[in-house]
Amino acid sequence: MSTPAPLRLGIAGLGTVGVGVIKIVRKHAKLIEERTGRPVAITAVAARNRAKDRGVDLGKYDWEDDPVTLATRDDVDVYVELMGGSDGPAKASVEAAIAAGKHVVTANKALLAHHGQAIAEAAEAADVVLRFEAAVAGGIPVIKALTEGLAGNEITRVMGVMNGTCNYILTRMYDAELPYDVVFDEADKLGFLEADPQLDVGGIDAGHKLSLLSSIAFGTQVNFDGVELEGIERIKIEDIEQAADMGYRIKLLGVAQMTGRGLEQRMSPCLVPAASPLGQLEGGTNMVVIEGDSVGQIVMRGAGAGEGPTASAVMGDVMDIARGITISTFGKRATDLVPAKPAKATVPAAYYLRMSLMDKPGALAKVAAVLGDAGVSINRMRQYGHDEGTAPVIIVTHTTTRAAIDEALSGLGATGVVEGDPVAIRIEEV
Repeated sequence: MSTPAPLRLGIAGLGTVGVGVIKIVRKHAKLIEERTGRPVAITAVAARNRAKDRGVDLGKYDWEDDPVTLATRDDVDVYVELMGGSDGPAKASVEAAIAAGKHVVTANKALLAHHGQAIAEAAEAADVVLRFEAAVAGGIPVIKALTEGLAGNEITRVMGVMNGTCNYILTRMYDAELPYDVVFDEADKLGFLEADPQLDVGGIDAGHKLSLLSSIAFGTQVNFDGVELEGIERIKIEDIEQAADMGYRIKLLGVAQMTGRGLEQRMSPCLVPAASPLGQLEGGTNMVVIEGDSVGQIVMRGAGAGEGPTASAVMGDVMDIARGITISTFGKRATDLVPAKPAKATVPAAYYLRMSLMDKPGALAKVAAVLGDAGVSINRMRQYGHDEGTAPVIIVTHTTTRAAIDEALSGLGATGVVEGDPVAIRIEEV
């Protein structure tokens, strides 16, 4: 019996993940062939710097300076895009690959968050596969779980910690009792931050991922613009400590759920119970929680980035293509995906409020009055320390709506007793 022809890869982007893919293809060539029924081989690569030492021998592969040329080569069956970026060479080369009848595997969440609908429609029209397991949560197979293992469920909610850098910063602040600025600088020196740190700490990277999961979970067109984004820049060590005293940890938490008013997608800091799986998540680890009507709650935890985990996800997609498995990009045909009607968070919750109160008679009474007028009821309140005429005040509300909190925050600025902008953090019971 003759050996089937190899599945031939062209890899664009030879950073950490690209090198990781090359290592897996070489190290596990026999295993890959046994599990897919055909060999998988790399024929050509592309990257910006040909002279850079990447720790692997690239001499046996053809080199292309232009990723579009790589994507359209006759000896490439699957174009593996690992360059990143929502536009530019990444977008041009993926579109060229699809037009040339090539399957595409990518780790590029920004590209799909901004152009996923159009690219998915193009792939289906060309009868090629577009896969992106590595774009969300690193080595955690959450895309496969939603599109395959849980496909018989109506998904009711998806949530999780999807940015390892933010989780590292918040965990480090808690463990070492260090302020945000110090830990941010540490993370930068360790190389954890993107070239534009706002992609991480501003919640943008995690928001990209949430929008992709939402599309699969709820059968909607990707709508990154509908994600309510709030980063972790305003979290202070006092918030970390106060949350711990109340039995909570602070996480940058993504939540997506379909409501009667539309699709709610939010990526923001939340207090979660310290004893919960999300509360116990440490360092750069990711966690995704999926809730379905038949299966209940599924919790998946693992490395959210890094050479091995992300390359593992890329190879999972490559091996499915080698097996001949074809699945619509977002779980059902792109032309059947409905536009996502964005909805503000309406599910009531308790909130943690921090503000600097001026040392004036009746200050607390004014704050209580504003909260009461907005329909926000105080559960507990704590005032601690003084700092040059102001005192930090922590308030935990009873269950209320975000609209009521926003009304209260707006009113607090007009009291004349609150210095600066108050901070409001949702308390998520998970």
